[in-house]
Amino acid sequence: MKTPMAKSIGLRGGLWTIGLVGLLVVLPLSIVAPVAGALGLAVLGLMATLLTAIMQQRRVTGLSASQEKLSSEIGVLSQRLLKAEAAITVAARAVLAKTEPPADAPTAADETLAAGVEDVTREIGLLSGIVRELAEVVSAQEAEIGRLKAAPAPVTPTEAPPAGPLRRVPMPGTTFKPPAFVPANRDPEHEAALIEAFDGDGLEVWLQPIVTLPQRKVVSYEALARLRLGPEILAPEAFLPALERQGRTTALDRRMIRSSTVIARHLQGRGSNATVAYGLSPLSLFEPDFLRSLGGLVSDGSDIVGRVTVTLPQASWRSLDAEQNAVLGALRGRLGFGLDRPTDLRFDSGQLAERGVSQIKVPAALLLRPPSRETMPDIAVEDLVTALGRAGIRLVATEVEREGEVPDLIDLDVPMAQGTVFAGPKAVRAEVFAEAKTSAPAAATQDGGETQPASEPPPQRKAFRDFLRRAV
Repeated sequence: MKTPMAKSIGLRGGLWTIGLVGLLVVLPLSIVAPVAGALGLAVLGLMATLLTAIMQQRRVTGLSASQEKLSSEIGVLSQRLLKAEAAITVAARAVLAKTEPPADAPTAADETLAAGVEDVTREIGLLSGIVRELAEVVSAQEAEIGRLKAAPAPVTPTEAPPAGPLRRVPMPGTTFKPPAFVPANRDPEHEAALIEAFDGDGLEVWLQPIVTLPQRKVVSYEALARLRLGPEILAPEAFLPALERQGRTTALDRRMIRSSTVIARHLQGRGSNATVAYGLSPLSLFEPDFLRSLGGLVSDGSDIVGRVTVTLPQASWRSLDAEQNAVLGALRGRLGFGLDRPTDLRFDSGQLAERGVSQIKVPAALLLRPPSRETMPDIAVEDLVTALGRAGIRLVATEVEREGEVPDLIDLDVPMAQGTVFAGPKAVRAEVFAEAKTSAPAAATQDGGETQPASEPPPQRKAFRDFLRRAV
């Protein structure tokens, strides 16, 4: 049996120890022997100055190392984007060198190239959003290092080494422009208006209830994003492509999940047990630290743990890597998980249950009228609901638009449903978010009694090399 080691006193604890010694020992000693007390106070002051200098030196060194790491990662990302730009330019020149066909008869090669350019543009938009967040982190660290350097340096035996020079790499995501192969339905002015509305107050949250069958009791809500552009209210399919090209899908998901937590807390305050679900964009899974940040949204409020559910497309669940699986596993218990946007009914209930999936959302048309045999499960549709129920997964029939589909869903023992037959989506009242804003300062005052020591290292970020290796 190993003997436990005594906990050592750190630098910050050393400052407290010096203060206590000065208060309890040196101060009474100066009353009896003034000369000895003055000498003791001088020694303690020198020790405190040395400890303070060491703490500032460690902090500057840590920030400088983190700065260098971010600069190198931005350089790798810059090279990746330049290679993509060069490849697109070569392809564009090759196509332009050929004889252009009539405008009313586009060739298959042009359509393929346009689709490829659109995919690359979407990926570059995602990467440019990441670079934009990195630039903000770099600016914050530069300001912190400048503040530490500007502080008066204490007298120390050894001079702290100056921080290394900070490299600045231009962001290619903001200057890259693809060749003139742009889809005909893309309007730059309209897209700029969409981004401006999204950055302003145009994003709205709508809720559509999910009910039980056959009781039609509301047990959950789905948070839906809407964008107000002037007098129009746009559905996601009208503005999501523009956000994807500009790398703003992650920002959309962050804002929607934050709003979902506010709504869940409001429902909990009213005594309702209903949960709130939101469908994440598959592009957000490749953003560094995005999944880890989801746990922080509910970690500070135990009253809404388990009341917010995030859903991922079926293709995303099938393509998760080991790191993403580990992060999602760490979020179990704080967030609920669901599967939506399926392409077929071939669900591995055991694997999904191990990953924490508690509900699967399937369009009613796919359940009642499968388009082909490839989309049907290996077992009968009637047995699919039972098999999922044994694994603790509840099936939700979505897009129920006709009353005649409800009896058919009940015959299949579908436990929950969602659609305009039961209730359409409605905007969340502004008072709900206003109450959250007014209660936030009080909560911050209660929870902010203790602050994290400044000498603790920042959370480790995932290297962009791993992200680029997975995103290609």
